[in-house]
Amino acid sequence: QVQLVESGGGLVQAGASLRLSCEASARTLSSYAMGWFRQAPGKEREFVAAISRSGRSTYYADSVKGRFTISRDNVKKTVYLQMNSLKPEDTAVYYCAASTSLLFYSASSDPYDYWGQGTQVTVSS
Repeated sequence: QVQLVESGGGLVQAGASLRLSCEASARTLSSYAMGWFRQAPGKEREFVAAISRSGRSTYYADSVKGRFTISRDNVKKTVYLQMNSLKPEDTAVYYCAASTSLLFYSASSDPYDYWGQGTQVTVSS
């Protein structure tokens, strides 16, 4: 069992930056591929970014490519999502997820076994 706890969300103006953190209770975080997803009010959950177990491979949704950066520190058991040039359409609850089966990454939520409780990001125009 892995517990994931997100933090770092908040209310910011368009153009600002935020860094989300996802701290894992896993014994060894390098055993898990990790992802970030988000869900806006009235919309389905969507993929944001993912990172392989080693951290050498990353994958982004087109909507955030060039603005967001996913990274991980397996020693600190933490995954990060650096979000720059935020837009109002980035407003959502952001969820961290961990997969035991993936070696690299996936934009589908199916392979992810564990999910955090989410952190709210609100971007005002």
